[in-house]
Amino acid sequence: MGSDTERDDVTSVLIVGVGGQGVIMVSKVLATLCQEHGLEVKQSEVHGMAKRGGAVFSHVRFGRHVHSPVIPAGEADVLLALEWAEGLRWLHFLDPENGTFISDVRKIVPPFACRDRGRGVAPQYAKTTPRDVLEKVSVGYALDATGIAAKLGNDRAANTVLLGILSTALSFPEQAWLDVIERFVPPKTREINSAAFLAGREWVKEATVPEGEVLPVPEVDTVLKNVVNRLEITEEWCKGCDICVKFCPERCLALNDAGKVVVKDANACTGCRLCEMLCPDFAIRLHKELPAEVAQ
Repeated sequence: MGSDTERDDVTSVLIVGVGGQGVIMVSKVLATLCQEHGLEVKQSEVHGMAKRGGAVFSHVRFGRHVHSPVIPAGEADVLLALEWAEGLRWLHFLDPENGTFISDVRKIVPPFACRDRGRGVAPQYAKTTPRDVLEKVSVGYALDATGIAAKLGNDRAANTVLLGILSTALSFPEQAWLDVIERFVPPKTREINSAAFLAGREWVKEATVPEGEVLPVPEVDTVLKNVVNRLEITEEWCKGCDICVKFCPERCLALNDAGKVVVKDANACTGCRLCEMLCPDFAIRLHKELPAEVAQ
């Protein structure tokens, strides 16, 4: 455990998620911002699990003097989770009295949790709900960051929505954040990432509630027996890597003559989400929908 003097000087932010979500981008934006404000920064990360589904985390510590790049358990000032189960897994690193918990409620179920792929069968996943966590932390935000980003036009900007939430917990100016983000995202996505960042900041303003109350948050999904699984493929994002085709347990997918993935047998899809989770380019999305007669 660090000394009280060191902890007073150092701010520790732990960023967690899975491969493909942009954990490292978030940490590098924060580290760069701190450096540009004259602070000493130390960063420690594990990012070898590049394929989607593998755990990725990054420790970022900054202050006048930082002696260690690793955050001790129970001393993180902020825990920022891009995936819900990863947030739960690292929750014991958060300062139990003064820490801020920020998490997307998006669930990325690992392949080994999909052993029973029958229709209507729920995958094995953490049962803890956002409400369970928010009732136990000092300051907590659980939101559908992926959904917010999707409404802006690109769900891959969910990590920038969460950066917007994070920015409200730290003292750096809004424009300083935007300037650094602009340098770290592809030129064609600068506009949407700026919008995503500002949307995150705005969400916090609207989510503010009187002290002692719990923010309204979505509960864990209910899997319905009569759900219809519809695969949406964004062709321009597909690079034809063939991962989804090879890993689909039901052989629903195939590559066309142009080397793009297509749905070969929609009726065979059981909604296991393996294709969606393993696609490195976010080109596949599964929609679970009710039949028209049930929805009415």
